[in-house]
Order: sequence, then C-alpha cells, then structure tokens
Amino acid sequence: MAPRGDTKSLTLRIDEALAARVRAIAEVEDTTVSDVIRDALAAHVERRRRDPEFQALLKRNLQRHKELLSMLADG
Repeated sequence: MAPRGDTKSLTLRIDEALAARVRAIAEVEDTTVSDVIRDALAAHVERRRRDPEFQALLKRNLQRHKELLSMLADG
C-alpha cells in the first residue's frame, strides 16, 4: 500500500529484533518495510476507534481539555 496524497515523514526507533521481524514480513509479502508499518499503524488506529474503553478515555480527555481551555480563557 503506497502512500497517497499528503504524507508525513516520521522517525521511528525500534529495537533490532523487532526491526528484523518487520523486514522478514516485508520480504515474505514482497512489500516494503514502510508498507508493513503503515498497515500496522492503520490497523492499530482502527482497533482503538472501535474500542469502547478507548472511546470513554477519549471523551474524558476531551472534557478535561475543554475545562482547561475554559479556565485559561476566563483567567
């Protein structure tokens, strides 16, 4: 899966053992390490989007940020 449209370059530091496993997956699937990592990140984000506990945490954080913004605006 090649990047489409606007992209963002990131530096990712992982231990050598994990890097070797990612390279092996990329080789077996005849794709790039970047594609393997992009796919894994996309899957992780989608799992979080569907996770009720994460969604509850997200709502609590949103409420806290609203409270902080309100406090700073009133101050």
